[in-house]
Amino acid sequence: MSYQQQLQRIQQDNGFIAALDQSGGSTPKALRSYGIDESEYSNDDEMFGKVHEMRTRIMTCDCFDSGRVLGAILFEDTMDRQVNGKPTANYLWEDKNIVPFLKVDKGLAEEMDGVQVMKPIANLSALLDKAKNYPIFGTKMRSVIHIASVDGIATLVQQQFDVAKQILSQGFMPIVEPEVDINSSDKLASEVLLRDELLRNLDSLDDDHQVMLKLTLPEEAGFYKVLVDHPKVLKVVALSGGYSRDEACERLKQNPGMIASFSRAFTEGLSAQQSDKEFSDTIDASIDKIYTASKV
Repeated sequence: MSYQQQLQRIQQDNGFIAALDQSGGSTPKALRSYGIDESEYSNDDEMFGKVHEMRTRIMTCDCFDSGRVLGAILFEDTMDRQVNGKPTANYLWEDKNIVPFLKVDKGLAEEMDGVQVMKPIANLSALLDKAKNYPIFGTKMRSVIHIASVDGIATLVQQQFDVAKQILSQGFMPIVEPEVDINSSDKLASEVLLRDELLRNLDSLDDDHQVMLKLTLPEEAGFYKVLVDHPKVLKVVALSGGYSRDEACERLKQNPGMIASFSRAFTEGLSAQQSDKEFSDTIDASIDKIYTASKV
């Protein structure tokens, strides 16, 4: 029952998806931005404990509400932990009416043909089985395009859809995330190739299947409208990709139908040293700005 309610929420309601899924490699940087130095933890367990404290502070904030936040993407470690005495995903869905997603990729392979595909996800089936113990609606997996390589982009998108089909077969909604590097020297050319490959692979999905797409904000306004309108696409969400919150929101406003799924741009300005009121005011302003940009 919850899957259908979650599907309806993502399909019909206004809001954006908070990406709270920094994993092993990106966690130290996320903590530094939050004002916690490496000297304050001595191993991975302590590091993940610190980042969970940060995420808990965000999720339990009154302003982190279902009126503006549609969903949240979690790292496996976060799914395994608790917020206010409940598993994180249960807290989000049952207490906040916010749809939980799970990051399932294991990071990026070395660059080849101008792209970085995902490393093999050896335990994907077992991870999805574990996710069934919680009200997890969907998954997210990221790969990166650096240059406009025809073969590289075709390989990368094919891999994304091969994994997406496995995820669909186990009852989850996949977010396909082929990020285009915002610093790419031929970003627009990469986006043209990517759009064509996405359309081709969408046509290979079963008639009753849909995916979500998480894409870098494009160089041309409205560039992904054909994907926003595609019957096999539930929702197109935008990653911030290194843009500041202000720039990401301005670019998002030029792309009606796309909503935000920001990570760094979402938590920009938050600090462990802030008082509860300062923290709440900062996250409230961030949520409001991103929500407004997502509604255009």
